[in-house]
Amino acid sequence: MLKRTPLFETHVSLGARMVEFGGWEMPVQYSGIIDEHQAVRQSAGLFDISHMGRFIVRGPDAEAFLQYVATCDVAAIPFGQATYGLLCRPDGTIVDDIFVYRLDDEFLVVVNASNLDKDWAWLGEHTSGFDIEIVDRSERWATLAFQGPAAEALLSAAEDSSTDDLAALPFHGVAMTTLFGVTTLIARTGYTGEDGFEIFFEAHHAPLVWHRLLALGVPGSVKPCGLGARDSLRFEPCLALYGHELNDTINPYEARLGWVVKLAKGDFVGREALAQIKATGPTRRLTGFELVDRGVARGDYPIHTVEGQPIGFVTSGMPSPTFGRPFGMAYVPTAFSVEGSAFDVLIRDKPVRARAVKMPFYQPQYKKK
Repeated sequence: MLKRTPLFETHVSLGARMVEFGGWEMPVQYSGIIDEHQAVRQSAGLFDISHMGRFIVRGPDAEAFLQYVATCDVAAIPFGQATYGLLCRPDGTIVDDIFVYRLDDEFLVVVNASNLDKDWAWLGEHTSGFDIEIVDRSERWATLAFQGPAAEALLSAAEDSSTDDLAALPFHGVAMTTLFGVTTLIARTGYTGEDGFEIFFEAHHAPLVWHRLLALGVPGSVKPCGLGARDSLRFEPCLALYGHELNDTINPYEARLGWVVKLAKGDFVGREALAQIKATGPTRRLTGFELVDRGVARGDYPIHTVEGQPIGFVTSGMPSPTFGRPFGMAYVPTAFSVEGSAFDVLIRDKPVRARAVKMPFYQPQYKKK
């Protein structure tokens, strides 16, 4: 049986095309991936991300525990802020990528839906010696992502809300508020490359909040969006997706995520291995590329040298809705990650020429002050 979010019936009633994703039955598109993608780039889009895992970590040692299991510097997160981080194994490979939010007297940790059970077990294996409590809020809460350049103005003008100070909420800021009479936790976070917000609240309010958000502004200002647009939107700014750019055979330095590994903070799981990898340098690296010849690169397609030797694989690829050109990301030897390097993508066993290009393909439009 596939799991369903509190908005399953709502998605079906709106004509969404439903698909299986990480054990969940989720909307992949409503009006169409390109249409939804452009809505988020130009105005605002609404996503149901209630399938994500949400854990509360509390207790006297909550900060110390998260400092030990995550690569980011949890102690440096100010109250009312969030940061991106990784859970790594002792060998430095990635268990999952996470967001950590520092709340009033506890932390919220958001994990990928497909890794929820694995992450819960992983965190549980490392609690020895820490006076903490970990609570799973994944079924109790719903979460919506309201993303796009118009999101702030639309949300600030929402009736029956206390969101009029959203303009003052910094990038990665998080605060308690009221939206449509519902107590919510709202964060200036998201995974589309645009400014926007993620909104957490009790699951039984999901249909009300969803419909009220869609009704903001003039008709059509906000479009419901599915997983297809979510993938294309995160792809253009080269935001990693677990199961594609990240998995348990890949380390942060290969994935260009060394910036979330804070070796100077002290001991944490994987620190010794990661310090060694940083010192020697990764042998392969995530690299952006553009196809020179006609074709579309897809995940897991092989990468060969122009002489025909296998050297890597594609993690994600598609025609960019914003630029109208076929881009991709791949793991290749470090020497081939230099901008302008040529290699071939095997598309249906046919070599198609590609060249390494600068990442990201799309410059994120986050609201940073």
